[in-house]
Amino acid sequence: MSWETLGVYRLLSSIPLVVIIVNLQYEGSEGGANPQEIDQHLKLGTQLLSAGQLADALSHFHAAIDGDPDNYLTYFRRATVYLAMGKSRQALPDLSRVIQLKPDFTQARVQRANVYLKQGKLNDAENDYMEVLRVSPNHEDAKTQLGFIEPIREAVQETDEMMTQGRWNEAIQLLTVAIDKCVWDPSLREKRAQCYMEIGEHFKAINDIKPTTKMRPDNTEAYFRVSKMYYDVGELEDSLTEVRECLKLDPDHKSCFPHYKHAKKLNKLYNSAQNFINEGRYEEAIVKLEAALRLEPEIWAYVLWSKSKICKSYRELKDVPHAIKNCAEVLEMDENNIEALVDRAETYILAEEFERAVEDYQKAHDIDNNLRHVTEGLEKAKRLLKQSQKRDYYKILGVKRNARKREIEKAYRKLAAEWHPDNFRSEEEKKIAEKKFIEIAAAREVLADPEKRQKFDNGEDPLDPEEQQRRQNPWGHQGFHFNPFGPGGGNGFNGFKFHFN
Repeated sequence: MSWETLGVYRLLSSIPLVVIIVNLQYEGSEGGANPQEIDQHLKLGTQLLSAGQLADALSHFHAAIDGDPDNYLTYFRRATVYLAMGKSRQALPDLSRVIQLKPDFTQARVQRANVYLKQGKLNDAENDYMEVLRVSPNHEDAKTQLGFIEPIREAVQETDEMMTQGRWNEAIQLLTVAIDKCVWDPSLREKRAQCYMEIGEHFKAINDIKPTTKMRPDNTEAYFRVSKMYYDVGELEDSLTEVRECLKLDPDHKSCFPHYKHAKKLNKLYNSAQNFINEGRYEEAIVKLEAALRLEPEIWAYVLWSKSKICKSYRELKDVPHAIKNCAEVLEMDENNIEALVDRAETYILAEEFERAVEDYQKAHDIDNNLRHVTEGLEKAKRLLKQSQKRDYYKILGVKRNARKREIEKAYRKLAAEWHPDNFRSEEEKKIAEKKFIEIAAAREVLADPEKRQKFDNGEDPLDPEEQQRRQNPWGHQGFHFNPFGPGGGNGFNGFKFHFN
């Protein structure tokens, strides 16, 4: 049961008490001081309680008790408000005071027994239920609740044995039954949290420990445990939130303070790294991430996050060796890490290792085929692989895929001058040179044009007539007609002039 659900349960469980309070509203005051004023506080408090305005009702009952400290009904009403607010610790003294003032008030004893049972104080609950049954042997509520106590005792005892033997799942089952009745017993939740930790259910352990911060006064140790649990599973912000609660109670806490300093420093490094990534300042991001790895080199979640971001940063920097290395380290830790697979696939594309790029994208797609960027990346990698088995304009010019336009033009001029057909004499050599020259010119046409180059980088050949027709080119080109030796050039090459600009 979650802490929020528990609060609702408490409020609902108080409804019968509210009915009793209303019925007792006009029984009057047994005190003496300012009877009219006290009676007014009682009436207003009861009305507000019935309306669910608990805090306002509480203030009136405080005033009534201050005016008449011997009125058992006022204590009972205030206890009812405390219980409705989930404040069982505050309700118990009031219920005990009621029983002290009026020992035969059965309903107060039943309610105190119920609180004892929920708190796991089985002996105290048993004594109260048995006293109720001594006075009222047919009291159904007391009979029913008393019947739960011995099975709970036996379950808790058996649980201790199971935990000693490492039978964690069986212990969890029994503890769950006990907690269902003893919802405010922190010791039972602490035991179940230990069992959950032993079987790796960290978030369930957190959900058990977190309510105990309210069940015990100034429970700094519980805040520290929850903070550490959050930290160990990579929930850094939640860890900081819980440890701050610990430091509110004890600013110099021997465990919370050093943990807070460590977690805060790590969080600062991560925030700085992410900001640098968002701004495209990848070298600076890597510096912060490597510092984070030195600060926290052990816990899986943080190491994985740091290396994943380093992998992505090197990919953005087009640093192929470092990107491949760091992405591989991420995938050694988590073989199904989709983003690391995508980053490595994109890096393989930079390195023109298209088969490996297809493999990584295919694996990412197999893990989750609903991610659009993975589907598009896989299609692109397949096109590039197919393209690499045909003509590669980068290879034709002998430039890298990240070459600038100036490098492309320089390579083109050099190769065009070298392979111009006029440089060759025999017809056989001229035919070879003409074919080579056309390839060089085509490569320059594609790579010097940003739009065509982008298409080529995405695995599409903008000069392939069949492919363009298949893609239904909106300009209606049916083929590639580029020919530097075509019409206007005569039968030979005299009409073509090569400019070294």
